[in-house]
Amino acid sequence: MKYGDKIIRMEGVIVEVHDGSVAIDFKGRLGHLRIPKRMIISDYDLEVGQEVAWNMSFIEQESSKVNERYLETIEHSRELQNEMQSKTKQED
Repeated sequence: MKYGDKIIRMEGVIVEVHDGSVAIDFKGRLGHLRIPKRMIISDYDLEVGQEVAWNMSFIEQESSKVNERYLETIEHSRELQNEMQSKTKQED
């Protein structure tokens, strides 16, 4: 990384709990995050409304090059989603 790391404490509230994931709204209207449950350290069962906190740093772009493999995967996923939406609309 070109810049020194600056750790920032972020806080949020759990807004969704599923079998394998948790959704968190950042405090201060800074956004939304969905992560696997296994990434949360907790001594308690996770519930909607509980507050959480974590340390973050800034995101730094690695290079100007596009990773073609990831791009193809993203485009394929979008195509599948569009196909499913089209089928759903046709059924209605």
